[in-house]
Amino acid sequence: MSVPPPLKSLTSTATRPLAAPQPADTAAVGAPKGGAEGVIPALRPDPHPAKSPRPDGRYPVAWLHICAPRDAVPTATSRCECGRDRSAIGRHRVLALIEDHAAHRSTCPLRVPQEGRAAA
Repeated sequence: MSVPPPLKSLTSTATRPLAAPQPADTAAVGAPKGGAEGVIPALRPDPHPAKSPRPDGRYPVAWLHICAPRDAVPTATSRCECGRDRSAIGRHRVLALIEDHAAHRSTCPLRVPQEGRAAA
């Protein structure tokens, strides 16, 4: 009878250690990549520029945001470019903030031209 062939082949072992493969040239640590690899960054114009004038030259200065969901506590925020930033929670306080926001329109230094030393 014949002898079956060996199931594993024996290879000769190296007499000296092999060098590890070196990585390809990579960017330095902290170098900007510009987003995810393989994705080209798309630059879009700002849809809400800070002061986008209307055709007549006006632009928004103050904002009043009111959130009054059904069967929940209403909230409101009043912000102005002059630095005014107020908020209110609850029906009565929101109504008071709405009145205060309307009154601020007549006293805001960005809307009312200043006279005398304050203008200089």
